[in-house]
Amino acid sequence: MKVLVIGGGAREHALCRSLSLDPDVTALHCAPGNAGIAEVAELHTVDAVDGAAVADLAQRLEADLVVVGPEAPLVAGVADAVRERGVPVFGPSAQAAVLEGSKAFAKDVMAAAGVPTARSYLCTTPAEIDAALDAFGAPYVVKDDGLAAGKGVVVTEDVETARAHALACDQVVIEEFLDGPEVSLFAVTDGETVVPLQPAQDFKRAHDADEGPNTGGMGAYSPLPWADPKLVDEVLQTVLQPTVDELRRRGTPFSGLLYAGLAITSRGVRVIEFNARFGDPETQVVLARLRTPLSALLHAAATSTLAALPPLRWSDDAAVTVVVASHNYPGTPRTGDPIGGLTEVAEQDAPGAYVLHAGTKKDAATGEVVSAGGRVLSVTATGTDLAAARERAYRALGRITLDGSHHRTDIAARAAGES
Repeated sequence: MKVLVIGGGAREHALCRSLSLDPDVTALHCAPGNAGIAEVAELHTVDAVDGAAVADLAQRLEADLVVVGPEAPLVAGVADAVRERGVPVFGPSAQAAVLEGSKAFAKDVMAAAGVPTARSYLCTTPAEIDAALDAFGAPYVVKDDGLAAGKGVVVTEDVETARAHALACDQVVIEEFLDGPEVSLFAVTDGETVVPLQPAQDFKRAHDADEGPNTGGMGAYSPLPWADPKLVDEVLQTVLQPTVDELRRRGTPFSGLLYAGLAITSRGVRVIEFNARFGDPETQVVLARLRTPLSALLHAAATSTLAALPPLRWSDDAAVTVVVASHNYPGTPRTGDPIGGLTEVAEQDAPGAYVLHAGTKKDAATGEVVSAGGRVLSVTATGTDLAAARERAYRALGRITLDGSHHRTDIAARAAGES
């Protein structure tokens, strides 16, 4: 199988790494990719949100499967353009991807499907914003209605901070705060059959102890030893399948990756948000544990044959990933700094640890790998339990050098019984 992956972040590197280890994959391509992906896939230059250009590339490569990684190409209709050329593609249509592209649309779908979620108001005027903030009180949860690369949500005790964020958006969803731990659950679907993956937990705040601003994600782990063993089945029955059924009923079937961000509240499971693609950094730890060949799973979704796929196989090992961010992230990040230690991590004695690139590129003059974004790379490791995976991840991270960088030191610590 010839596979083309669209995107260039750590999520796409995790996808490409798994596909490169897949015996059924005979050729692996990525566009545009990054410095790390170049080690496992052939890179191509393409405008990732230009559907015709992506479809042309897929046909030129004679791809048997196209995997669209980021949300922006999905909302722009790239999957539609590829599908129209007769090439199997993993990723929802533009109409279905509105589930991520609009928080208001997602709330409407959930209401129609009977999916449990937070009470909310859609606001477009200052008066509506003030009324909603007053109705719910602190902590205030304010969400940009559109795509915001994982940084459109503000959760704060300060009403002025909440109001300022709301006023900066064209349209916002203001909702009640949901108590309890958060869980990310991915599901692969062909529009009818839904196959859930293993749950993970990510860390959105920039600094230890959940301090600092929201980010795109600073680390993740899987499995969740504290979660109810029946959680996945419950979410499949009450959230994932009803949502997929509702979208099909509306004439906009969802085929691809449905990501449910969940809160395990005192009143039960509630949906915080939906995404229409694999999440970063949870993808890094979920795929580290998947033993079923990834190409078979994604191709089955793309060709509406998921019902015939055997049950997924998983490793009993735990996985932890820690994100290394550049100076000043999540503000305006500094880029162009050399990254050291990558070879040392690849050659280290301890097995089960590796680096997945996100915002990296090769300096044209020196050939060095340098930073090219806010979240620069993820150090991912597996182990017999979370404590072992944590130890490996942080030991490997200790070999990485990037001037001015920062990372959290407490990823999975509480779940591993270390704090």
